[in-house]
Amino acid sequence: MVVRVLGFLLIRWAVLAAAFAITAWLLSGVDVSGGFWAYVWVSAIFGIVNLLIGTVLRILTLPLMLLTLGLFSIFVNALLLQIVDGITDHFTIDEFWWTAIWAAIILSIVSMILDMIVRTVLASKAST
Repeated sequence: MVVRVLGFLLIRWAVLAAAFAITAWLLSGVDVSGGFWAYVWVSAIFGIVNLLIGTVLRILTLPLMLLTLGLFSIFVNALLLQIVDGITDHFTIDEFWWTAIWAAIILSIVSMILDMIVRTVLASKAST
């Protein structure tokens, strides 16, 4: 059971690192410098920031989330990306308003697509 949970977390970490790589490649205002390990580092920092600060922000902004049918979560994710930008030198975002907003949108979409691909591959391996 513990091995399965650890494996799931490592896969999610790899998916998030790949999503950061694709987002930095697609969006000119986002840069991850330092190679492969920088993507791993940035995704780990983002995961921790998302867990600690993101949870509190989502609870505090719950009325806005409900009012906007969840669209306010884009701003919360953009703010979390800005926090990660402030924490690590390996990740930079040019400006908050457009670059961070677009980075939050692209990161969410890419992460969701990669997640679906990984789940499909794992499900097909489990059924054989």
